[in-house]
Amino acid sequence: MNTANVRPGDMVAVVGLGGVGLSCLLGARLAGAQRIVAVDLSDEKLGLARQLGATDTFNAGDPGCARDIRAATGGGVDFAFEMAGSVKALGLSLEILDRGGSVVTAGLPPAAATYALNHSNLVGDEKAIRGSYMGSCVPERDVPVFIELYKQGRLPIDRLRSGTLPLADINAGFDRLADVAAVRQIVAF
Repeated sequence: MNTANVRPGDMVAVVGLGGVGLSCLLGARLAGAQRIVAVDLSDEKLGLARQLGATDTFNAGDPGCARDIRAATGGGVDFAFEMAGSVKALGLSLEILDRGGSVVTAGLPPAAATYALNHSNLVGDEKAIRGSYMGSCVPERDVPVFIELYKQGRLPIDRLRSGTLPLADINAGFDRLADVAAVRQIVAF
């Protein structure tokens, strides 16, 4: 909502459906995106994305994923949000953009990760890449808005909670995140 300025009628893709990616999907829905394409390796998370408003879902592990997304969207999306924090996800995000589209990346890969960019394609297709930290949030401005949207039922962030666990089980919680089974877990003291 802040970084990309998605407008009603835009087509967006969210690549990586962890807690941040699913929150991004909710933001795209609030912004009025016409089409919201959800992309992940987990069919379970793709199912949750459909429940939260994704109009299309694609498994990133399918070899023809990018081709299928471009075909389904008539050439690509206006915005691709890379939320997985991987070089492969960034490459897929660039590949599914329509001419003039923008990738917004908030995924944090390992610090040494790099991406080899085809400069000619970037210029020729007028694509853009932009980073986003914390969704370009200004807490004083945005948090009251998010609370009100939640109260109205328009921002169902409680649907992102996978479970609650005691502090003693925090290592098991990290294991669940590693195998992509969980979205968000609450640690209770």
